[in-house]
Amino acid sequence: MSGLIGKKVGMTSIFDDLGRSIAVTVVEVEPCTITQIKTEETDGYNAVQVAAFSKKAKNVSNALLGHFDKAGSEPKRVVTEFRDYIPEGFELGDELNIEDVFSVGDRVDIVGISKGTGFTGVVKRHNFSGVGDRTHGQHNRERAPGSIGQASDPSRVFKGMKMAGRSGNRRTKIQNLSVAQILPESNLVLITGSIPGAKGGYLEIHNKSQQLA
Repeated sequence: MSGLIGKKVGMTSIFDDLGRSIAVTVVEVEPCTITQIKTEETDGYNAVQVAAFSKKAKNVSNALLGHFDKAGSEPKRVVTEFRDYIPEGFELGDELNIEDVFSVGDRVDIVGISKGTGFTGVVKRHNFSGVGDRTHGQHNRERAPGSIGQASDPSRVFKGMKMAGRSGNRRTKIQNLSVAQILPESNLVLITGSIPGAKGGYLEIHNKSQQLA
């Protein structure tokens, strides 16, 4: 699946041919440098590794500096790979632009780090309904989790029990969005709907319309 690296700018709305307002997320997609091409013969699978958004060399490890030098690229902030995709006509060190990978109407999956909301209870974290009222003496149990385990058998709490804890701030994928508009002169892509993360967060944009032949 082909793709590029982007950065979330914010949300706005556009109008279609019928005058309907469509909510879109604005994503900045800089030209992504190809830093490695993986094949079945050398790596056991096909993939292209790309990097985007510049970073100061003093903040990059020597190993990564050597990796970027091999591709003839300056240090980059985000490096990721897209499996089962090798762009035709491109070599190590070349840049992939928006229009090389995406077209208006393409279906895309967006991967990003969701907003963190800190330590939260079960009502906010897992959508528990709570007691709902204060009948039968329930004066302080509206947002409590209730019973969580068993007594003598099995006398433990199973792993994965829905309880209070850290909410958000995790890798999240939103599927089957679409490319509404491309602004190549500004390196911007408008994608329908909302996508994970805060403004300025880095994203992986997977194009479901292009597969490795």
